[in-house]
Amino acid sequence: MSAPVHPARALWLLFEPVYAVAFLQPESRTAFEAAGLDNGWRGYFAARSAPLGAVDAPPVVAAFFSFAPQMVEQALPQAWTHASPAQVLAAREAGAAGALARLLEPVEPERVEAAAIALEAVAARLDCAGRVLAAANAALPQAADRHGRLWQAANLLREHRGDGHVAALVAAGLDGCEAPVLHCAVHADRAVLQPMRGWSDREWDAAAARLVERGWLTAQGAVTDLGRTRHGAIEAATDRAAGRPWEALSDAELARLEADLRPIAAICRERMPINPLAMPPVER
Repeated sequence: MSAPVHPARALWLLFEPVYAVAFLQPESRTAFEAAGLDNGWRGYFAARSAPLGAVDAPPVVAAFFSFAPQMVEQALPQAWTHASPAQVLAAREAGAAGALARLLEPVEPERVEAAAIALEAVAARLDCAGRVLAAANAALPQAADRHGRLWQAANLLREHRGDGHVAALVAAGLDGCEAPVLHCAVHADRAVLQPMRGWSDREWDAAAARLVERGWLTAQGAVTDLGRTRHGAIEAATDRAAGRPWEALSDAELARLEADLRPIAAICRERMPINPLAMPPVER
C-alpha cells in the first residue's frame, strides 16, 4: 500500500501547472516582448524577481538557487534597462491572465472563479517569515480578473513552497548545482534540465562527483539507496514547510478545491511545452 500524499504535495501538483503558463505560453512571450524583454530567459528572471524591485544578479542567484550564476548575470541587471519592475509585473499579469483565458475556455467560469477564491483563501493564511520571494509577491495588489487572480494565487503558493524547498536543500547540504544533479538522478532528464539551469558539463560533472563522494550517487551517476532516502527527506521537509495553510482546510474543503482545480490543472499540464521538473500528468 502506497503512503498517503501530503495535502501540500497533492495540491502543488495541481497549482504548479497553472503557475507555469506565465512562462510557457505565447501570450506571456508576447507580453514580455512588448515590454522590451526580447530574450526568453531575460523575461523569466525579470518576471520572477520583479516583486523584489530592480535587483542585481546575486540576490536572484541566491533566491532561485539552482540556476548557474552566469545564466542569471546574462539577464540581470540588464533587463531593467528595457523595462521597470512595474512594467514587467504588468506584462507578467497580462500574459498569464491571457494564457489562462484561452486555455480555460472549455472550463465553466464558475469553476475558475471558485478555484481562484479557494486558492486566494489559502494564500491569505501564508506565513511568509523567512520566505523572501513569497513575501514580495504577497505584497502585490490583487489582479484585475478571475484568470489573473487564479494565476496570482497559484504563483504566491508556488513561491512560498519554493522558498521552503530551498531551505530544505540548504539544510541537506546541497549547493545550487548538486540539487538539480540529484533531481535528475531520481526522476528528471539531464538533457532537458541542465541547459535550462545553465550549468556547464564541467560544473555538472563536478557536482555529480561530490555526490558520489557522499554516497548519494554511484560512479555511473545512478541514485543510491542513501541518495534516494536523502532526496525523500528533502521532499518531505518541503511538504512540511508548506503544510500549515493546507492543514486549516477540512477534508471536504480540500476535496472541493481539488475537484475545482483538477480540470484546470489538467489542461495547463497538457499544454505545457516543456516539463523540466518531470511533473506527472494530471488526471481529469
